[in-house]
Amino acid sequence: MANVISLRNVNKVYGTDIKTQVLFDINLDFEESSFNSIIGQSGSGKSTLLNIIGTLDKPTSGEVFINGTKTTQLSKDELAKVRNESIGFVFQFHYLLPEFTAYENIIMPYRIKNDTIPAEVHERAAELIHLMGLDKVKNNPATKMSGGQQQRTSIARALINNPRIILADEPTGNLDSDTTEKVYDLMRNINEKFRTMFLIITHDPRIAQKTDRILEILDGRINLDLENKAPGK
Repeated sequence: MANVISLRNVNKVYGTDIKTQVLFDINLDFEESSFNSIIGQSGSGKSTLLNIIGTLDKPTSGEVFINGTKTTQLSKDELAKVRNESIGFVFQFHYLLPEFTAYENIIMPYRIKNDTIPAEVHERAAELIHLMGLDKVKNNPATKMSGGQQQRTSIARALINNPRIILADEPTGNLDSDTTEKVYDLMRNINEKFRTMFLIITHDPRIAQKTDRILEILDGRINLDLENKAPGK
């Protein structure tokens, strides 16, 4: 399968007078439709790595390719276009707009770049709402949904532009164990149904063990890169 993400000799250094290096010569490839996790202690560099992959941050040196495009040479506007069209983000905190309904939050990434919403986008939103089990709360404002419903809404929002890549930073970090299992099952279902590539940062070993590849970051370096036969696969 083709690679949708490639990193070549990526380093990240923060500071000018006092420099702190948090990533060291990272070389990684992620294949389309793969289901991956990153583990590591707080401060290991895993969130920095995810932000660089998602073009939210730039490496100090090295190259990052998204769908074959070298993002390290793109302008701010070009990077925004890559993010909006190719990458969906799911965070520990859902960052829903509280004054908008679940449905309105879901279509927001499309609305950012388009004045009108065509029928096929409305249909995709309806499909995602049904897939996420949100039919009964689709017209509820974000403040009138449970934590699990809010997180499922944020996953649907990440998928509305049909990205090839989903980057998830502790997506179940604020959820109880039962809801965590349901959110994991949804992500795996999406991975299989739409062939969306997932890269998930998690502190939860139960989630990591269910992914097909486990990466461990230790002190800014790849300490473990394990192909994992996830249960049921």
